[in-house]
Amino acid sequence: MFWFEQGLCFLPVFLVIWSSSTFIVSYLIALFRRDVDVIFPFISDTGANPPESCIFGLMTFISACAGTATIYARYKYVEKLSVDTRVVNPCLNKCGFVFGMFSCLGMCIVATFQETAVTVVHDIGAIVFFVSGVLYTILQSVLSYRAYPFGSSMSVCRVRAGIAILASLAFFPTVICKAFVTQTKLHRDPGDEYDFFHLASAVCEWVVAFSFICFFLTYIEDFKLLTLRVKTEYAE
Repeated sequence: MFWFEQGLCFLPVFLVIWSSSTFIVSYLIALFRRDVDVIFPFISDTGANPPESCIFGLMTFISACAGTATIYARYKYVEKLSVDTRVVNPCLNKCGFVFGMFSCLGMCIVATFQETAVTVVHDIGAIVFFVSGVLYTILQSVLSYRAYPFGSSMSVCRVRAGIAILASLAFFPTVICKAFVTQTKLHRDPGDEYDFFHLASAVCEWVVAFSFICFFLTYIEDFKLLTLRVKTEYAE
């Protein structure tokens, strides 16, 4: 048996590979068509125009579905730890699950409403995705520490905490610098006095997005020990 066939570790593996491919493929297509700049465009800009918008929307939706499955599996894993060890607060686990679901909902909104078509709805979806995602990583890091020595090792707990801190620190400049960006074109204007804020916001946005992806990488070892079963019953 290969390592990715053990338990449910294929879920975070698929999520990480597919989500990374979503950002990279749409970026490469947009770059090839000269729709965006080479240096750090906003992620949404890489999926603003067809045909990359179609690919970006489809792949992002699939990422949201894979994220939903992975977050639910993590929720059940922590729930089992809570029942067996009594070291994890079930309410904290449920809060983490809710934030994870909202993050996936934000991804679906971003995938459905392109930035250049329905800007307000797209921005709302992006805010929901990033805020919920950051809170999810923080709560899961707290849960990992509280569950120790059950579940994850201390090194994994520290990695999760580091990623959560990085995502949190990068989130604020993403939003604050974005507020100074008045340019609506996909290409940056080097002569714009607010071009620095445009670049800083875009860089931090990529950092937050890939922080989420790296965070799910830490689930692989835990999910090797996890299996879920569906029980079917007929009502008499």
